[in-house]
Amino acid sequence: MIRACGPADAVAIASVINDAARAYRGLVPDRFLHEPYMPLDELERELRTVSFHGYEDGGQLVGVIGLEPVEDTTLLRHAYVSTDYQRRGVGEQLLARVESLTETPELLLGTWEDAWAVSFYLKHGYEPATDKDALLARYWPRVGRDQAAHSVVLRKRLRRAP
Repeated sequence: MIRACGPADAVAIASVINDAARAYRGLVPDRFLHEPYMPLDELERELRTVSFHGYEDGGQLVGVIGLEPVEDTTLLRHAYVSTDYQRRGVGEQLLARVESLTETPELLLGTWEDAWAVSFYLKHGYEPATDKDALLARYWPRVGRDQAAHSVVLRKRLRRAP
């Protein structure tokens, strides 16, 4: 079941993110990784602007994905699936749900360039943005130059009825 999540789900959301982020080890420079990957106080700040949706199995949150409308676009934020549920279609279902909810003509997401998630998004119609640096500066202003050098921005133009 996919449902909207809120502040009461913060601990469960953080648990999913921190479990799934273990996949970054060996792919992302160690200087960007810390324990926990998403501290609870940071997630609580994100919940002010990001609307999360979660996939539940047996009452347990096992996947999360967030949407953040910014100016003329929507950012796909914090998409993670617990390690025990990866490669079971959970991410695909979450992605399809938020794409159907998005009201802007495109979705943008930023991620680590060497993360396996890049191939997942490419498989689902996302394309590398050629204007990565400009997009990072505009929509992710807190991303530093060093992190930007290891990041990619992907975009998907959504079909909307006129």
